[in-house]
Amino acid sequence: MTLLLLALLAGPVAATDPPQNPNTADRKDLVSAVKVLEKKLGFRRTKNFHKGTAESAVAYRCYYTGKLELPDSYEKLQLLQGTKAGCPLDTEKYDVFFYPLDAVGSGKTPVSDSLAHEPMERFLVVVPHEDFHANKELRKLPAAWGEASATLIGFLTAQEVARQKFGENSEVYRNLQVEPELFARKAEIVNRYHAQLSRLYAAARAGQVSERDALAQKQQAFEELQQACTAFTPEPKSFNRCLAANNNAGLAFDETYTKYYPMMYQIYLAEGRELKPTAEALEKALKASTEAEVLRNLQMKRE
Repeated sequence: MTLLLLALLAGPVAATDPPQNPNTADRKDLVSAVKVLEKKLGFRRTKNFHKGTAESAVAYRCYYTGKLELPDSYEKLQLLQGTKAGCPLDTEKYDVFFYPLDAVGSGKTPVSDSLAHEPMERFLVVVPHEDFHANKELRKLPAAWGEASATLIGFLTAQEVARQKFGENSEVYRNLQVEPELFARKAEIVNRYHAQLSRLYAAARAGQVSERDALAQKQQAFEELQQACTAFTPEPKSFNRCLAANNNAGLAFDETYTKYYPMMYQIYLAEGRELKPTAEALEKALKASTEAEVLRNLQMKRE
């Protein structure tokens, strides 16, 4: 996946039509509304979500890793193609995350049957999230930068479209308003346990902790992680508050999205929780040729 460099929003987008009923809204019409806003934001044009499909998922992926191995990105997980039936892997040997994709930013991804029937909040977030990956200029950066950026901008773009189409008093709009904060809470949990388990596995590799003890501590950590993410409320509407797979593969996958999200979320707060200034700040910060330069830019924006 690639990261889209945001251009500045020319001005506030005003709703011109009376609010629609989210329960009867035409999802093709919503895709069009998202595309209009994306154009104002400077998203590179894609053909994503212009067509529908009868398939329940776009693809079936099997991410996996060792029982005491924890990459920091889905890019470093091992990958096999699965089927509707699941993954042809030995779960006694590997930690496995079976992932039926309902969307991926290929540039011509259709609206899958599963995505078409997702809650309105998730549908509105997924479309701009995937379109955000279309920019080719930032492919040199690791996926963690693109996923964190696409997640935040996906939330904010979805909010604005919900405001336009359903009104500020709609439940969909109110739900989407809190998604950026809820994801920041998830990110704190995911990043904390990723760091904790990474230290544990490093100690095991160094012979400082036995394999048996490491596996026992691993099990306890994942139980605590599950409890921590289940405890925070309200429950998000557009993403899972816990790991999709409560193991190393699921944690490594989610770390791709959460690793840099807290830094970007702080920029969002500093910019008054507004789409346009947040887009401006991220555009400037992410216009870099190396990961270290992006990190410095984000740190400067927060100061």
